Amino acid sequence: MDTHVKVLGWLWIVLGVLGFLGAFCAFVAIAGGGLISGEQEAIIATSITATVIGGFVFLLSIPDIIAGIGLLKYKSWARILAIILAVLNLLAFPIGTALGVYTLWALLNKETTPLFESGLEPVEIVEDSSV
Repeated sequence: MDTHVKVLGWLWIVLGVLGFLGAFCAFVAIAGGGLISGEQEAIIATSITATVIGGFVFLLSIPDIIAGIGLLKYKSWARILAIILAVLNLLAFPIGTALGVYTLWALLNKETTPLFESGLEPVEIVEDSSV
């Protein structure tokens, strides 16, 4: 199950980075629309709107990256955070739903729980057959 946890960690990080990119694109598109118009009132209105929307999406992406980094380090708080984020993302069809279901399946599995109890990365034991 440790492979699933690592994959989940990277998926949550990628989702957070995509959220950052989406926030930046939304900011540029909305603020750019006001700049193209050349009207002072439009520039002010679209700049405020772009800042609010872009900032909101940016803030929503931060927990995804934090959860991903925590999962890669097998932190117990990251497991709880990822489960909460998974439940919240279930309604974000199709990607959020898929990631939410995969996260719930992997992190609520009884084999996964011991990985987070120590907070240390599991060590793979390799047997030496030459001895």
